[in-house]
Amino acid sequence: MTSNPWQAPLAGTPVNADITIPGSKSLTNRELVLSAIAEGRSTISGALSARDTILMINALETLGARIDTGADNWAVEPITPVTGSTPVTIECGLAGTVMRFIPAIAARCTRPVRFTADEQANSRPMAPLFQALRSVGVDVTYETDKPFPVVVQGPARVDGPIQVDSSASSQFLSALLLIAPLLEGEGQYTDIQLTGKAPSLPHIEMTMEALRARGVEVDWISESAVRVRRQAIGARDVVIEPDLSNAGPFLAAAIVTGGQVRIPYWPLKTTQAGNEWLRILREMGAELNLVPQGTVYATLCARADSLHGFNGDMSQYGELVPTLAAICAFADTPSRIENIGHLRGHETDRLTAIATELTKLGIDVEEGEDYLAIDPTNGWQGKLSGPITLHSYADHRMATLGAIIGLKAPGIHVDNIETVSKTMPEFVKLWSKMLDGAHA
Repeated sequence: MTSNPWQAPLAGTPVNADITIPGSKSLTNRELVLSAIAEGRSTISGALSARDTILMINALETLGARIDTGADNWAVEPITPVTGSTPVTIECGLAGTVMRFIPAIAARCTRPVRFTADEQANSRPMAPLFQALRSVGVDVTYETDKPFPVVVQGPARVDGPIQVDSSASSQFLSALLLIAPLLEGEGQYTDIQLTGKAPSLPHIEMTMEALRARGVEVDWISESAVRVRRQAIGARDVVIEPDLSNAGPFLAAAIVTGGQVRIPYWPLKTTQAGNEWLRILREMGAELNLVPQGTVYATLCARADSLHGFNGDMSQYGELVPTLAAICAFADTPSRIENIGHLRGHETDRLTAIATELTKLGIDVEEGEDYLAIDPTNGWQGKLSGPITLHSYADHRMATLGAIIGLKAPGIHVDNIETVSKTMPEFVKLWSKMLDGAHA
């Protein structure tokens, strides 16, 4: 833990603020990859600048892309292959999109590419992706008995359907989809078959929509198989949507304090999992309205006078669970969040992390193999005494969980709040402005 944890500010009155959310990390990194392997120059506006996207930029530049982030519109010149026999090294940090997408891109290279990562990355699932890459002729060499460091060397060649078990992460399938149009092989198509049920289908749809927007033909041909036409990937000028998952803590602030928050530029049509906040929070008793801003975006207005528990399947929206759990801590009825076992392989074991931190507060939490049952009805807020430090586990979602708890529970400190820089470096500043009632 850090020696000087951040004191989460208490909301003395109901929150009332306008908050502009930075761009989506998931969309930014997908568009960076596609721009780097496209047939011409692309531009990306509204992109997120955060640790995960900076790691992605560095990785793509190491592989030979040229990326200019000096203006509002990032300019991306596609990869010119780096030749030679000496490995180039790419640092993945704790970014799932980098550690999953870039080995797939490297599988098209003849030069070996060495991947390193944060120590915590070694607890994240990687083997299914590497198995799929080996099945198409890619050499994958571990340096130790852990996933990282690892050396990947292509080129890949497809002689039949590629099989991948994507049950631990939808990113395995997305990684293969991103390179599928460019893989060498016989026939016009690359087929990818799933041997396990993939979670987080919205992220897979996001990848497929990004490919379609660049002219690539890609479709489900069964419940467990995707077909991608082999063709060039088109250049594109793209605008990145706000990160709807990162909007969650700010919506939570309105919901748990009985206030209201307005978030502009909410896309009226999106593949982002964070759009599920509309359904989830309405089920919990909140009022959410979309006020159109033209034909593409709206301002989302969120408020709540009462807050009920949530009961449901979150297998496809797992990234929302830490924030949802924090909201459930203030509900007037118990909650049960189901089919979330895959969250044990995220930045940390999120089920155990959530259960551990909420239990510190005196909340009754049952941690199952793939569910969390949260019962906050024992009056836990009245039993708190003295400062409590909530651990972030170097996980940005756990850090923001602590911030939400601190809105109504006094004396909450969050260890390593800086971990929010992974996807939202401005979080603390925006959080403070929200509580001041400022227009951020």
